[in-house]
Amino acid sequence: MTVSYDIKDINLAEQGRKRIEWAEKEMPVLRLIRERFARERPLAGLRISACLHVTTETANLMRTLAAGGADVVLVASNPLSTQDDVAAALVAYEEIPVFAIKGESNDVYYRHIRAALDHNPQLTMDDGADLVTGVLKDRPDLIPHMVGSTEETTTGVIRLKAMAREGVLPFPVIAVNDSDTKHMFDNRYGTGQSTLDGIIRATNILLAGKTFVVAGYGWCSRGIAERARGLGANVIVTEIDPVKALEAVMDGFRVMPMEEAARQADFIVTATGNKHVIDSNAFAVMKDGCVIANSGHFNVEINIPALEAMSVEKRQPRAFVEQYILRDGRAINLLGEGRLINLASAEGHPSAVMDMSFANQALASEFLLRNRGKLPVGVHALPKELDREIASLKLAAMGIRIDTLTPEQEAYLNSWQEGT
Repeated sequence: MTVSYDIKDINLAEQGRKRIEWAEKEMPVLRLIRERFARERPLAGLRISACLHVTTETANLMRTLAAGGADVVLVASNPLSTQDDVAAALVAYEEIPVFAIKGESNDVYYRHIRAALDHNPQLTMDDGADLVTGVLKDRPDLIPHMVGSTEETTTGVIRLKAMAREGVLPFPVIAVNDSDTKHMFDNRYGTGQSTLDGIIRATNILLAGKTFVVAGYGWCSRGIAERARGLGANVIVTEIDPVKALEAVMDGFRVMPMEEAARQADFIVTATGNKHVIDSNAFAVMKDGCVIANSGHFNVEINIPALEAMSVEKRQPRAFVEQYILRDGRAINLLGEGRLINLASAEGHPSAVMDMSFANQALASEFLLRNRGKLPVGVHALPKELDREIASLKLAAMGIRIDTLTPEQEAYLNSWQEGT
């Protein structure tokens, strides 16, 4: 087989293969699904184009889809998130076409998106909805043949729901991000740990005793806030939703507007899925040396053009750190070009949480194919029974047993006649 690809260096393949195997040991649920897929081949002949972070965990998902019979192409969902040795290993050992290079330009990034669409996919697998957007804008000819799509992240689900509201979404999409075994674990525990890992690797600054501002209090942000507090930081949360703000207060965090928080901050991290969460009014009041980073999908959460306009000089004191010198002499340190810091300067989520996230992706692709033509156009959650199946497999792999209802308890829960 001749594999088309665009990667940094095929000679990195052996190193990548070892790291993929290391990650697999922490992914028992996906391994069980791959074994079943290899027996049953439920995806036989299905063309899948995946736009995901090219990591060791994603490699194990690609191996699972291929084991199920799918014809897979993989491209990066962020210019800085690719692990080049993993890309090489997928090409060399799995014969999976990969178009991804860490640090690729925007032009190359979108060239790779077009390569994924040139695969003529029947199903797309997105992390940020770039493939679905590409289908709508550039390749509407693919729509009649498509089974649907799956979406990994909050930002992508927001975009897809906007498409559905405007009546332009042409096929069903499974919002994998909305599965309990995804957002309650990946977003909270995965983002929490990997974001702090990325910040520490990029800066090597002690967090204990520092004032650490987290923008938002969704599942990702609360994970970051919890982990920052665990490292000894004094955490402030900013929010626009009164219910989430109240929850942050009840969880023991200070809550205030961004401009007020920016005056006190040593670190500010965004993870909201929105635009210009850190803007010029915040830059104007930040302390000298403030570190800002983003853990949301797109780098628009930080208004980088505004920061550049306010600056007279830009330096790079460390890898993944851009220091902007303002007119009054203050320095503001932007990490990872404002892109996902957990993947820009670290390795992304731990394999154990991606095990559940990618189990959802694998089962979502199978579910879409089994229900081809039956699901209405729109954004759908994966059925709860599949969520519970993934959770049960994870518990079993961890050696944890739980109770089951007795017949008497089941009858009681299904009856209205017994009262006080």
